[in-house]
Amino acid sequence: MGAQRTGTTDPQQKHDQPATEGEQLPEPGSGDSITPRMGEVPDHGESTYRGSGKLADRVAVITGGDSGIGRAVALAFAREGADVVLAYLEGEDKDGRRTAELVEEAGRRVVTVPGDLITETACEELVDRAVAEFGRIDVLVNNAAYQMAQPGGIADITTEQFDRVLKTNLYTMFWLCKMGLPHIPRGGCIINTSSVQAASPSPELLDYATTKAGIVNFTRGLSSMVAEDGIRVNAVAPGPIWTPLIPATMPEEKVESFGTQTPIGRAGQPAEVAPAYVFLASADSSYITGEVIAVTGGQPVTI
Repeated sequence: MGAQRTGTTDPQQKHDQPATEGEQLPEPGSGDSITPRMGEVPDHGESTYRGSGKLADRVAVITGGDSGIGRAVALAFAREGADVVLAYLEGEDKDGRRTAELVEEAGRRVVTVPGDLITETACEELVDRAVAEFGRIDVLVNNAAYQMAQPGGIADITTEQFDRVLKTNLYTMFWLCKMGLPHIPRGGCIINTSSVQAASPSPELLDYATTKAGIVNFTRGLSSMVAEDGIRVNAVAPGPIWTPLIPATMPEEKVESFGTQTPIGRAGQPAEVAPAYVFLASADSSYITGEVIAVTGGQPVTI
C-alpha cells in the first residue's frame, strides 16, 4: 500500500507515490489483480475513516462500487450510518463482495447488484431493486466509468470504444437520474463523478474527457431543474487517483509518472476523495447545488 503516515498533516507526505512494478493489468482492473502485479493496494480508508453519523439511516445507491473511489465512498457512507445499494460490473464479484463486507462490518445493510449498466433495462433494474429493498433512494452516486487510453489519439479511438465510453459515463448517469428522481425525497441528492479531465483533457483520453465535461454541464442543468423539489445535484472532479483502473487502462510509461505532475507531487488515494462525497451527501452542504468539488492535488478545474 502507499503507506499512510499516521498523524502527518503534510499532504505531500501523507501517502507515498505508488510503485509501478510489473506489466499492465487486464482491463477493467480489479483490487485483487493490482496487489501482486503492481505492488500497491489503493487505500480506501479501511484503517483510517471514522464516521460521525452524518448519513444516519440514509439509503445510498453507488455505481462502480467494487473498487477504487466507489469502494471508498461505500465504506465512508456506511461508517457515517448509510445503507448501501452497490452496483458494479458483472465479473467483478470478488471485489464487489469485499466492498460489501466493509459496509457490513460498519453495521449497515448492503445489497449488491452486479451487471453492466450500459443498457436502459439494466439501469431500470437497479433502481427497481433499490426501491424494492429500501423504498427510496436518498443519495444517488453516479460513479461508474470506463476509459481506455489511446496514445495515437483520435485515430486510434474506434467507434466501438467511443460508444462504450459514452454509454458507461453519460447514458448510465442520464438513465439513473431520470429513473431515480421519482424515488428521491426532498432533502435527497445526486452526486456525479466528473474528472480533472473535464477541464484539462489529455489527448490520449479524448473520449473520456469529453464525457467528464458533459457530466459537469449535466450536473449544473439538472441541479436547477430539481432545486424546487428539494433535491441537490453536485459533482466531484477527482484528479489522478490510484485505482485499479489506472494500471489496467493506461500505458505502463504513463502509470510510472501518474500523479507526479500535480502541485502536491503524487497520486491521490481513494480515501482522500471519499470525504468530498460525504460532504455533498450530508446536511453540511445543504446550501450547495450545481457545484463541482475538485479533488486533484492542486490541479485547477475551471469549466
